[in-house]
Amino acid sequence: MYTLRILGGGKEVGRAGVEVTDGSNSVVMDYGVNFDQNDKPNFPLQTSPRGLTGFVVSHAHLDHVGALPIYQISGSKPVYGTLMTKVITEVMLKDFLKLSGAHIPYEWVEVKKLMDNFNSMPYGEEFEVGPFKVRLDDAGHIPGSAMVSVKTDRGVVSYTGDINLTETKLSNRAEIEKLKETSVMVIETTYGTFRHLERQKVEEQFVETVKEVVEGGGTVLIPAFSLSRSQEIMAVLAEKGFEYPVYFDGMIRELTRMMLDNRQFIHRADVLSKAFETFQPVRGWEDRHKVWRERGVIIASAGMLKGGPSVYYFKRIEDNPKNAVFLVSYQGDRTPGRKLLETGKFDEQSKLLKARLQLFDFSSHAGKDQLLEILKAASQLEKVVLVHGSEQSVNGFAQLVREKLGVEVFGPENGQEIPLWS
Repeated sequence: MYTLRILGGGKEVGRAGVEVTDGSNSVVMDYGVNFDQNDKPNFPLQTSPRGLTGFVVSHAHLDHVGALPIYQISGSKPVYGTLMTKVITEVMLKDFLKLSGAHIPYEWVEVKKLMDNFNSMPYGEEFEVGPFKVRLDDAGHIPGSAMVSVKTDRGVVSYTGDINLTETKLSNRAEIEKLKETSVMVIETTYGTFRHLERQKVEEQFVETVKEVVEGGGTVLIPAFSLSRSQEIMAVLAEKGFEYPVYFDGMIRELTRMMLDNRQFIHRADVLSKAFETFQPVRGWEDRHKVWRERGVIIASAGMLKGGPSVYYFKRIEDNPKNAVFLVSYQGDRTPGRKLLETGKFDEQSKLLKARLQLFDFSSHAGKDQLLEILKAASQLEKVVLVHGSEQSVNGFAQLVREKLGVEVFGPENGQEIPLWS
């Protein structure tokens, strides 16, 4: 009997993990982490290693890869993903160990073993993972991201991972035409009740607003995820010919270089290359002490202001109304970024922010209209499984799917098993 089990990402964002089994063999798609209110990592549920034939990875964000080395501790399991995902995963896990090593059940030796067992697969070519035939297609989320299709003798299970239909500087639109034969769709719902603004208008408003602050003598801090969002913002500013100083700080430099070394995965490698050549990396504390005093733009990790150089810059510019903090990333619950949006304060002890604060919708996740479009691309759809979203988002989108498509919809909890075919 074929079943699908949710190991993580059930009515929550992050620690993604989805297992498909035929009763004897299984394949797991993604195996990530998220964090509790004390910043300790939460790991997905475990599955029996005996019948586990391998892992397939959708992309390299920690909430999709952070737990993968666990299955390399006392055994050896193959992992499959794109070349871009493989290269970036190693960097992300190395940084994760550096920041949270005391709370992680594996060490560098397991990360190294994982990378030795990581098989780089091209888009569009079928490969075998145990008895399953698997294919990766571009998901449009970040460079190298993939939708995963698992073909069985009873039907096709497709897992979107994080997916986007909006063409960006970094990524092409997701190849949803490849989902035609899908009978069971496991789809993210990060923005299951939200409709995104038109991307071109967001970009234009963003650049004009940044320019307005800088020309008024201010410094703009843009907290951004090191992986993908920071490169997207750099590319947008470069394409628009932004003529004022732009600095970038954190892991951004290393990850941008990796992307440019694998430019076949980058939609507009020309503008990303222009940004990397034109804008200035912050090379250490001497630079860091200087750049916030100048009018210009600082792009710094982390995107939710949870540590990293962005917090240093925030503390330096927050009291000057000429300055600005422009958020461009998803702001998770209980993060300083979310606190700022809701209260105007970094934390309970902080003063009210005097610098200008604004959120720009640069999301690389599909909104509710696009999620419906993705489901409609599967002409043989029987079941829809909603993951990677809050309970409110899952429940809201489930109702919409039932109304519009009339198919069987599941919004499972972690640990729940869904029967597929007997």
